[in-house]
Amino acid sequence: MKKPVSSSPSIPREKYFTRDTIAASAASMARKLPLNRRAAAFSAANSALLIIDMQRYFLSESSQAFLPAAPAIVPSINALIAAFTKACRPLWFTRHGNDPQESGPMAAWWRELLSRDHPLGHIEASLDFHDHPVLEKTQYDAFFKTDLEARLRQSHVQQLVITGVATHLCCETTARSAFMRGFSVFMAVDGTATWNRALHYASLRALAHACAVPLLTRDLIFAFAEPSC
Repeated sequence: MKKPVSSSPSIPREKYFTRDTIAASAASMARKLPLNRRAAAFSAANSALLIIDMQRYFLSESSQAFLPAAPAIVPSINALIAAFTKACRPLWFTRHGNDPQESGPMAAWWRELLSRDHPLGHIEASLDFHDHPVLEKTQYDAFFKTDLEARLRQSHVQQLVITGVATHLCCETTARSAFMRGFSVFMAVDGTATWNRALHYASLRALAHACAVPLLTRDLIFAFAEPSC
């Protein structure tokens, strides 16, 4: 049986977000997503920001794993970083990297593993990450064999905002894992990206049905009108 690979023709890659169109496109998408009125409202005062795997491996056109929509979400993520930093709220980047011994089923699922020493494994330079901690992870789930939960508990975090790539893989898996640990989860519609619009929307819709609230970056930033510092 042929192994599935990331470049399968059945999973087309689309530049469904560009820096010129992302605001209107994400707003249109957000209007169509279900909203559970019983879900917690976003509160900046007890929140943290997680920026997942914004590495050159996914943002560089020279990479076999390039996600064409991913570069467009960089300004949204930088805006959230600025808001969280100004309000003295914690934030973490994750950086994915593994080898065949620790990759588990991922080694069979993907054509290439993103090793720790991969030349495109560094976080995208246009992101403001230099003064913030970077959490190393080996699986889709940012909680798996990391101290992310301990860090969140130590910072008295109750709500987690998730951004980064890929929406339906590491972002969605981490969102569900956070929910199972008791955190209220918020997904940035214009701060996450994946292979194509259909996968992006389907992931957000599934999460909105059960465990996360999809919000636009502008709505998240609006909650920081009164900085907590």
